[in-house]
Amino acid sequence: VFIGLAAQAQATLFLRGQGTSVYGTYNLIYDDDRNITWYDYTKTSKISDTFWVSGLSVDFGGTVFDDWRLPNARNQNFSGPCQGYNCSGSEMGHLFYTELGNHSPLDGLFYGLLNRGDFHNLYPGFYWSNTVEFNNYWGFYFNDGLQYYVSNGPFFPPTESNYAIAVRNGDVSAAVAAVPPGQRACRACGVQEETRLEFLRAFQVNHGG
Repeated sequence: VFIGLAAQAQATLFLRGQGTSVYGTYNLIYDDDRNITWYDYTKTSKISDTFWVSGLSVDFGGTVFDDWRLPNARNQNFSGPCQGYNCSGSEMGHLFYTELGNHSPLDGLFYGLLNRGDFHNLYPGFYWSNTVEFNNYWGFYFNDGLQYYVSNGPFFPPTESNYAIAVRNGDVSAAVAAVPPGQRACRACGVQEETRLEFLRAFQVNHGG
């Protein structure tokens, strides 16, 4: 565990459009450095209630994405988690410092969530990550850029409510482009789509197709 160094140059985020879920319609923002897509919706959750993220389904242009997760607090090379300010190696730290160009109190500048880019629902507060280590539940404070953890004793997750935001691996635009338009509505159909294909194959065999 160590205090990392924040990147100085602001990187680029790409607004891919808006996705619709049971919570409403929100921006889908792609980070090409990490090859991840953020869903700009924040929900107040206890860590035990963040299962809503893994159950999230977002419709984007007729393609449904259901592979969301909480952000990872570890560095990109899987080391860490880094503890303290200027931890730009984690996914939320990278977003706060490198992509959005914000600063911590250690930088001697105006600090906090001053730059939000295309995030309209990112709040100054503590966001849960999916990283748990020795009963420490890691997260990130978007109010000042501190990465830290919450602990509640052995075998008991923290009971306090904080924020949660969803992210997924990959670029939603690339995934949509790879699916033929006529099949996009069935992308998340899973077994239903396979059943349809089996029916078509059986029909072709039985009818000489």
